[in-house]
Amino acid sequence: MLQLVRDPIDYMGRLFKTYGRIASLAAGGGTRTFSSWPDCPGTIFIYGPELLREVGTQHAVYHRAALSGVLYPTEKITPRQQPLLNYGTGLFTVNDDEHRRHRRLLMPAFHKKRIEAYHADMVNITQEILERWRPGERRDIHAEMTLFTLRVVMKTLFGVEAGGDDGLGEALQESLRRLIAPDTVLFPYDLPGLPYHRFLDVVGKINRGIQGIVARKRARRVDDGDVLSMLLQTQDDDGSGLTESDVIGHAGVIFAAGHETSTNALTWTLFLLSQHPRFAADLLTELDDLLHGQPPTLEQLSNVPLLEYTLKESMRLLPPLPWNTRLVAQPTELGGYPLPVGAEVITSIYHTHHLPDLYEQPEIFNPYRWVTLERDAFEYHTFGGGPRMCIGAAFAMLEVKTMLAMLLQRYRLQFIRGTKVDRFVSITLTPKGGLPMLVQKQDRQFEQGAGGMRGNVREMVTLPN
Repeated sequence: MLQLVRDPIDYMGRLFKTYGRIASLAAGGGTRTFSSWPDCPGTIFIYGPELLREVGTQHAVYHRAALSGVLYPTEKITPRQQPLLNYGTGLFTVNDDEHRRHRRLLMPAFHKKRIEAYHADMVNITQEILERWRPGERRDIHAEMTLFTLRVVMKTLFGVEAGGDDGLGEALQESLRRLIAPDTVLFPYDLPGLPYHRFLDVVGKINRGIQGIVARKRARRVDDGDVLSMLLQTQDDDGSGLTESDVIGHAGVIFAAGHETSTNALTWTLFLLSQHPRFAADLLTELDDLLHGQPPTLEQLSNVPLLEYTLKESMRLLPPLPWNTRLVAQPTELGGYPLPVGAEVITSIYHTHHLPDLYEQPEIFNPYRWVTLERDAFEYHTFGGGPRMCIGAAFAMLEVKTMLAMLLQRYRLQFIRGTKVDRFVSITLTPKGGLPMLVQKQDRQFEQGAGGMRGNVREMVTLPN
């Protein structure tokens, strides 16, 4: 368990190398890493499109659970734990027919026309952030991209500006940090001074904050153009809609999924471009020829193939969400092995994306491979596949394409040679300690800063010395 927590990618990789594409965390089971179900007989890891497809398409056999995992309360729930019943739930905790119903109710909020309406906010927020930058200054790019996605998700999800939300955005971020902290999980005691106590404080604040926004929107009875407004209005054919607990759960999950993953997709893409001058130059030429220094329109964003290939290749090499999880809901067999009810299944997106039989020279960053390469949703698994495929995939792509198109035309981000970049893997894949880079005017001097990187990200992608 300690080896898994310290570096999941390395530990799973060693297990796969020894035992093949399906392996148990511990011989004989008895482990529990993420399950919110009290009875968990053990944990297994899998990778490869065949196994991912088997898990991803059997909706009734493999269920999802609350994002809070082992911290989800199941018995003797105290008043302070009550908000945890709404935290990180949403589409994560509903299964079978109930999942299909909830997904159907959420679909209008992610309709193409609805998503396109968010584009103007994305452009304005990007412009405001880039206006603060100055050539020659050093900035933590991971922190900057976190600020961008936080502002976008607060505006499009809740219809409020980050900072004008009584600290709700910051509380949501803090809750995710505390959720993955080992001390929170190891000492789940609600005593002042302990991390779990602070975690409950923050989750309570989130619950009250979203309840307040929901109450104000219900009183207005107006569609403000944000996701939450749509969730409050959507109804089934029989007139039934989502309960307040449902809405709070969905809002929290949409925030976590849309904020963290987009942040890391942007961060890793900018890092990879700083290390590959040829592709950075080609991409800028595409953007300049089409946009001439202006923000992209929706129509233009559908006509930037190299930007699409670059993002796809970045998320293949360094997937923002490197793994996924399922719980066995009924006895089954996977890869020739019987699995009991309650067993945890962790699917490795990262190791699937690095299979040589799927991707030639898998550690090489080469966006042009996608000009002719076609892979299905289980061979390229960034947004998942099957009935639980990411409902916000189109939103995420619009968001990151908008930011990159505007940033790259204006600035060149220069890697600081000698910087150590290690991976930190929790729910998502992030650069440990951030990613400092120098902001330069866009002068096309892409070879500056390429190479000289230290850290274990070198194990994941081939980089210049």
